[in-house]
Order: sequence, then C-alpha cells, then structure tokens
Amino acid sequence: MKAHYIFYLLFSVFVINSCATQRASSDSSAVIKPEKNQEGEWEILVFDTQYDYFLNAIAKPQSMYNEQVLKARNQALVSEWNSYYYAGRYRNVIESAIEYDPNENYGLEFEYRLYQVFAFVQWKYGLRLRALSGAEVR
Repeated sequence: MKAHYIFYLLFSVFVINSCATQRASSDSSAVIKPEKNQEGEWEILVFDTQYDYFLNAIAKPQSMYNEQVLKARNQALVSEWNSYYYAGRYRNVIESAIEYDPNENYGLEFEYRLYQVFAFVQWKYGLRLRALSGAEVR
C-alpha cells in the first residue's frame, strides 16, 4: 500500500497529504511551508516510527555540523527534492514540495533536522539524492 512508503513530515502546522493524487505547481496545498511553533522557533516533526530511531542510532550527531554548511546542503536538497516532485518522480516517496527560504534564519536545530529528513529518506527508502553523500549515515 502507498501509505507504507510515505513518511509524514510536519513543519509545525502542516502535513504531507498522503491522499494527494494530482501534482501541479499551482496547487498550494501540495507545498510544505515552514512555520514557527508557539515558542517562536522553527520546528520539524516527522511522523514515522523509525525517524527517532534513525536520529538516535544512525544519523551523525548534530555536533558534527555547523549551521552554514547545513543551510547550503538543505538549499541543494530542497531544490533537488522539489524538482523530483514537480517532475512526478518517486511518487511513492515524495508527495509534496518543500518551501524553503535560504534567506531565513531557521536555526541550527531546524537545519539539522531538515537535513536528517533527507538522510532518513535515503536510509529508509533508498532514494539517493545527489546533494546528499552516502557518508551521511553512519
């Protein structure tokens, strides 16, 4: 079933819609837009039971990265992700575009967790993103 291959990503108040079947660049409901939580911090929540395991046991620790490097990598990864989404590639994994403003100061925690979402997708679903090296998963 399709839901087996989909992870749910929530940037504060929005969720990837697992029921979406049409993909069009004009469909604003299929774009994930980051928003701040009640404390004014950018937040990412992933609704996949294996994501926390991945962060704790497989992903490299946050201390191995700095915010500027993560921001640059996330820019490239979001661009690649969105190009796959709009081209209709990997529909069993990518169900929405991601709106990411490289001029916004999201903070280290957000940048790290967003980066690890891409690493998680590579680890769990085998989706190789060119902007993500194979060495990112220990």
